[in-house]
Amino acid sequence: MNTSISTPGTSPSIGRDVLAGVVVFLVALPLCLGIAHASGLPIIAGILSGIIGGVVVGLFSGSHVSVSGPAAGLTAIVLSQMQILGSFEAFLLAVSISGVLQIVFGMLRAGAVANYLPNNVIKGLLAAIGIILILKQFPHLLGHDADYEGDMSFVQADGRNTLTEIADVLNSFVLGSALIGLLCVALMLFWNRSRLKKSLFPAPLAAVLLGVAVSEILRMTGSSWAIEDSHLVSVPVLGTEGQGWDSIFRLPDFTQISNPKIYMAAATLAIVSSLETLLNLEATDKLDPQRRIAPPNRELFAQGAGNMLAGFIGAMPITSVIVRSSVNAAAGARTRLSTITHGVLLAGCVFLLPTVINRIPLSALAAILVVTGFKLASPELFKQMWRDGRAQFLPFIATVVAIVFTDLLVGVLIGLGTSLLFLLHSSLRRGMSISRENHASGTVNRIELADQVSFLNRAAIRDALESIKPGERVMLDARTCDYIDPDILGLIRAFRDETGPARGISVSLVGFQDRYQLPDRIQYVDVTTRDVQASLTPQRALELLRAGNQRFTSGHRLHRDLARQVDATSTGQHPIAVVLSCIDSRAPVEMLFDQGIGDVFSCRLAGNVPSRKAMASMEFACKVAGAKLVMVLGHTGCGAVKVACDLATADAPTVAALGLENLPYLLEPLREAVHLETTIAADRTSHNAVFVDRVAELNVRNVIRTIKAGSSTLQSMLDSGDIIMVGAMYDVKTGIVTFLDAPD
Repeated sequence: MNTSISTPGTSPSIGRDVLAGVVVFLVALPLCLGIAHASGLPIIAGILSGIIGGVVVGLFSGSHVSVSGPAAGLTAIVLSQMQILGSFEAFLLAVSISGVLQIVFGMLRAGAVANYLPNNVIKGLLAAIGIILILKQFPHLLGHDADYEGDMSFVQADGRNTLTEIADVLNSFVLGSALIGLLCVALMLFWNRSRLKKSLFPAPLAAVLLGVAVSEILRMTGSSWAIEDSHLVSVPVLGTEGQGWDSIFRLPDFTQISNPKIYMAAATLAIVSSLETLLNLEATDKLDPQRRIAPPNRELFAQGAGNMLAGFIGAMPITSVIVRSSVNAAAGARTRLSTITHGVLLAGCVFLLPTVINRIPLSALAAILVVTGFKLASPELFKQMWRDGRAQFLPFIATVVAIVFTDLLVGVLIGLGTSLLFLLHSSLRRGMSISRENHASGTVNRIELADQVSFLNRAAIRDALESIKPGERVMLDARTCDYIDPDILGLIRAFRDETGPARGISVSLVGFQDRYQLPDRIQYVDVTTRDVQASLTPQRALELLRAGNQRFTSGHRLHRDLARQVDATSTGQHPIAVVLSCIDSRAPVEMLFDQGIGDVFSCRLAGNVPSRKAMASMEFACKVAGAKLVMVLGHTGCGAVKVACDLATADAPTVAALGLENLPYLLEPLREAVHLETTIAADRTSHNAVFVDRVAELNVRNVIRTIKAGSSTLQSMLDSGDIIMVGAMYDVKTGIVTFLDAPD
């Protein structure tokens, strides 16, 4: 297993990591002491857990930001197991065995559980921890230190809760502590908004040094604001009463190895601490500025090694801890060196410099945690989750509220439950999608089944089928479907064979796998037949093209079986319209209007310039083939129109010099459109896009006049109302077709 600290391909910033480790050490120290005290264990057990979490877990872990140690989330479990097992030594044996179980979890790749944690729940966890830090540390910030450091539960062991603790601050805050706490907060806020933010020295460490300096000044000057020892860090000092070397290390009671309660306690500790570690690991990955992903199975192995050792030397159970990890990331840590540094410093504070450490005000450390809390629970995070929609926001906010008012594991489970409810609701309604398709032969209700259709979707599909009105047509499309529950198949068969026919509903099926024994059956006409064409009015033909372009631009094109259309049109054609368009490759008529095979005649000429042959084709389309609509379709950015704009005043030799022998036949009608444009005086060249598009539109109108004047056949059909003729402009940037002077 690779336990190197540096990440391949990155240069380790040793100085930054060491300083980040110092900051984490300062924050972790009172937390280790407080959690050990709250768990009913020797104070030194918390320090030992912090040392192991930093050094041992830090060496084996794959996370560059996560910091491990004693966690407040295990306090209740530790207390209950201590009562059940009866002695600290028996409890240590359970801790060691739990470490072995975690190693087994890692070998069995149980870390995959982390892959199923929704992002909104993880973000809710981070925001909740931020809020808890603010609420819990605010009293300590002002010197109200009645509650122990590290308590993260809403309901406290002393019968009070987070809110009542805050309410008591006004009655029992300490002026000196409050001064230091507020000065440290101000310093860190200034630091993060100034050029100092880019310096190697982290703001939290500067805040601690400021806190110590102010505290010592108050003490040496004899100020009434001087801070008492109860508001300072309190590390056990070796050599004092009850703090000898024999009080540090404790061995497990191996005589309890056959006690089944030991294994029940070990399993409980292993499962809970593993879940908390995986949750924190997912959250910590989001705090890593380099967005590296820590391997969860390796983390379980590292935690297991740490807990196995913790049980052997008299330490508390260990998990990854989100508070210390958050401070680590905020302090600028880049590698695991910061985690290891914090563990080494925890050892040093007990064995080398306890009296120096004991001069640090708790309010200075509270300031670090409060500022960290604001970063985790930033208003921008709540705004972003709100913008992401209800399905993201509600599980997020449920996680936040639940964690704040219960604990981490319960809150995450509530968040997961909320996410599952939304997933279930989504599954109930997303087993299919329904749309109304406007075909030439009439409207078809298309119900497209999802890739997985379970019994949960039965109600939604039944409601969709029941919503089809008598006499209408419905298509059930299963072409993208991998699995359909037998209950759903029974519902479809009953509707096809009984319910649908009884209500006069035409039921079509397509794409069902052979094993379902529901062969394709098309009960409606999806090509333009003679009867369909004869029933159309010119206005209806125009509506079909207009609706087709709307589908094209929205991305909701009709589903067509092109092979079936080829077969259906093999014996004849009955298009609804003839379109004179440009040869431009960006303007394929059938696609722009979402039409199928056999639906439109298409005449394509550069600049949609009419010729006698083109008009003959249009006469054939309308008089012989029965088309109801003639459309002249220009487009923006037309190349032919650009050439005409540049050569509008050119003489014959200049045109001939281009080497395009037949270009004059194209230029003559386009030049007429150029001269018709009189509103633009400046830059009447191809470089002026507005001018070019204005000429293209005038050309469309001019072509319509030319067709009417040149074809008495089409003019006669216009006069009798057999056809209508419209102009249109296609925008090559948006895909939208604008109809010119078309009847509504």
